[in-house]
Amino acid sequence: MATPTDNLLHDGVIMLGVAVPAVLLFRRFGLGAVLGYLVAGMLIGPQMLDLVGDAQGKMGIAEIGITLLLFLVGLELNPRRLWELRKEIFGFGLAQVVLAGLAISAVVFAFTGFSRAAALALGLPLALSSTAQVLPLLRSQGRLHTAFGERAFSILLFQDLSIVPLITVIAALSRTPSDPGAPPGWLMAIYTVGAIVALVLAGRYVLTPALRLIGNLGEREMFVATGLFTVLAASLLMEMLHLSTALGAFVAGVMLADSPYRHELEADVEPFRSILLGLFFLTVGMLLDLSAIATRPLFVLGLAAALIIVKTVVLYGIARLAKMEHRSAIALGLLLSQGGEFGFVLFGQAQAGHLIAPEAASLFSAVVTLSMATTPFLMSLSRRFGGEAAGAKLRGLAGPEEAAQASAVVIGYGRFGQTVSQMLLARGLSLTIIDLDAEMIDVSARMEMKVYYGDGTRIDLLRQAGADEAKLICLCIDGGGPDVEIVRAIREAFPQARLFVRLFDRRHALALADLGLAGMVREVYESAICMGRQVLESLEVEAEEVDRIETDYRDRDLRRLQLQHDKSDLRTGLGLMYRPGRDADSLDDADEVGEVRGVGEIGEAKA
Repeated sequence: MATPTDNLLHDGVIMLGVAVPAVLLFRRFGLGAVLGYLVAGMLIGPQMLDLVGDAQGKMGIAEIGITLLLFLVGLELNPRRLWELRKEIFGFGLAQVVLAGLAISAVVFAFTGFSRAAALALGLPLALSSTAQVLPLLRSQGRLHTAFGERAFSILLFQDLSIVPLITVIAALSRTPSDPGAPPGWLMAIYTVGAIVALVLAGRYVLTPALRLIGNLGEREMFVATGLFTVLAASLLMEMLHLSTALGAFVAGVMLADSPYRHELEADVEPFRSILLGLFFLTVGMLLDLSAIATRPLFVLGLAAALIIVKTVVLYGIARLAKMEHRSAIALGLLLSQGGEFGFVLFGQAQAGHLIAPEAASLFSAVVTLSMATTPFLMSLSRRFGGEAAGAKLRGLAGPEEAAQASAVVIGYGRFGQTVSQMLLARGLSLTIIDLDAEMIDVSARMEMKVYYGDGTRIDLLRQAGADEAKLICLCIDGGGPDVEIVRAIREAFPQARLFVRLFDRRHALALADLGLAGMVREVYESAICMGRQVLESLEVEAEEVDRIETDYRDRDLRRLQLQHDKSDLRTGLGLMYRPGRDADSLDDADEVGEVRGVGEIGEAKA
């Protein structure tokens, strides 16, 4: 007799065994991993080979992948930045959900014969897009923090916020509410505000001190456990209040966005997000009702096409009213034109409320799944329009594909990148400079400096810029510095080039220490030392003594960084620091300091 463990092992082996080659194959032909997962799910699902059962049960587990995705996005948006996006979220996002929902409802009502209430119960969920597909794409391309990416993210975030009112609307339309025990809409709104406030307070007064304690203990696995606990606890709180679990995870991420442990949490949670999100798309493929498509193929295909067209047109119109460029508006419409994973939830609510029959729920679920399957093609089409880059082209900004082959590629032309570029030019090196700030490029052009428009963290764009033959690549990006995975991908794609990276802090340095980089520099390290020298000189300290103090500090800081790297503990090597009332340990103390290697091999550039 098979035990639950046997069933889990059996299903896991089959799902991964089919998914891995399918994803590799679809990636090989440029169709994307999502489509590979969907096709693999259809293949092993009950409609075809029937190798794996209980797809609905697995969907409940797989949806944790969406919550982890929203948690990671929240980690990248601190509260200040979120407040700056409020007009985009509640203006652009509200307009998209309302106008697209009403337009699709009108199409459903006009061409299917459903009642007005049923048409609304079907059309409003179809207005939602696939967060699980769009956000990973924007993150992987480094476009999440561009104006184009933030506008797309704002719409997706509002769509998630709208789950609560949409459930309320469907319940109000139904003669038999889907959940008689659910609280009324006004009470759910109060619950939402109260839950968000509770999560913020818990993050500030409970979670942050707990992370500080874990960091002091140096227990790496505790970061993994704490990160997962945070996501699951926030999601559980929202579920108990009949709210969106993904919203809870997002709020949990935002409240930790300013935490000094953000990078550790992000690195620890990311693998779970990738696995569970892949499982989510596998189960979506398994749940696809192929018999519904086979019975009424023209209806499903036609409605999926209508969904994509209507949402693209509506989003294009809203974007143009918001003064987006023509091509960027089309790109945004195509990017968000598919149905979303929350549509399955809302169709279930409509079915339970007797607004639609089970056959209709299956049919429209097939429409959503089919539209999601077209997303890789739509994204490819969106990239042709170029999104934000297309608007830049219309302003006469050249892309890096137009650059001549150069010895060095400099990514980022802010204050940091400008200084690096000047020193390289002083040596007579040829440069290809890339930046995403169109205004900065315009200013540079007036100063007779050629800067190319583009996202320099994208591998395909770097190839166009000639990075395959460059001797040097300098990542001089402003802000929090490049993501570890981005740096690793660039390092692996262009092994012949010496890669130098601008760092945000020593945690960033430790995260990148094992990537074999030619050099790393903390963005404020040298300027802080410069001010320290000036302060000592103003106190009339002898020049030789100032030089000795600087050399001593650099040596101690470098050795402490090496110890922190070796032991994965930021509190290691505190004896090497000068502190009030305490002398620093001797640099000759071999037991404490150890041999400087790895981090130290790059020299002071890595400090």
